[in-house]
Amino acid sequence: MRPLPLDDRPLDQPAGSRLPLDAPRRDEVLAAHAEALAQDVSGYADPATGLFVLTASFLARRGTCCDNGCRHCPYVRD
Repeated sequence: MRPLPLDDRPLDQPAGSRLPLDAPRRDEVLAAHAEALAQDVSGYADPATGLFVLTASFLARRGTCCDNGCRHCPYVRD
């Protein structure tokens, strides 16, 4: 893992390269992420696949980027 500064966008806004505006079910993904952020839990079930997705706040608290392509990575700049 490599330490990086957080991007300057709010944690509820994913990087465009990780969740493009035309991504399928984007609105559902953002709603699930927002609910997880509000509940201060580490993640949520992806609406399409059911896979567990970490929230931006959890990833920010971890303090480093893992380079695994996380959907809500707070370190990605684009």
